[in-house]
Amino acid sequence: MPPKSRSFQISATPATMFAHLLAIAVTALVLVWLLHFRGGLAFESANKGKILNMHALLMAVGFIVFAGEAIMAYKSVPAKRKVQKAFHVTLHLIALAAGVVGVYAAFKFKHEVEEKDMTSLHSWLGMITICLFGLQWLLGFFSFVFPGAEMSARGSYRPWHVFGGLAIFFLAISAAQTGLLETSIFLVLGLSQEGLIVNFTGLLLFLFAVGVGLSSVLPRGRY
Repeated sequence: MPPKSRSFQISATPATMFAHLLAIAVTALVLVWLLHFRGGLAFESANKGKILNMHALLMAVGFIVFAGEAIMAYKSVPAKRKVQKAFHVTLHLIALAAGVVGVYAAFKFKHEVEEKDMTSLHSWLGMITICLFGLQWLLGFFSFVFPGAEMSARGSYRPWHVFGGLAIFFLAISAAQTGLLETSIFLVLGLSQEGLIVNFTGLLLFLFAVGVGLSSVLPRGRY
């Protein structure tokens, strides 16, 4: 008879810890890039690039990192499920707020430099992501938090909620990658120090998405 144990099965813990470390690394790289190479951050400035820097910070760190941490909350928060759910909902709400303000910063920059809006693939992907993310949050809140659907309805919707959340998260990563690529090409960064930081930021964002995805689908480890 085949053995009943499945010792080959990997828990979510290593992937979750890996993703946490990548979140820190992404945050550090983005801050170094924007503060050291791009001149800083501001919503009001004669240097309009600082407004666009706010967009990059809010979308990469405020939106993507917080959304990823929200997805992993059920695996990374060592507490009862209600507490995990509270972290999940709150972190997603912070991500949504950061994303909305980040989109506003992008429109503000375009308006102040008198350029047309929504002309690139990056802008299309970003807008679709924010709209779907907001819809996903609302559906999840009213289905699982308040007032909450019936248990049978929750059970039927839960797999789609998980799938939709991951799909939207990966869409956000795609939007970020196209944004970094646009920036690198427009500024002709090449393999300069700034260009390497931008490239490594994109690479770490991809690895962060892999870590979040694995954390989501693998079983929770023991604490």
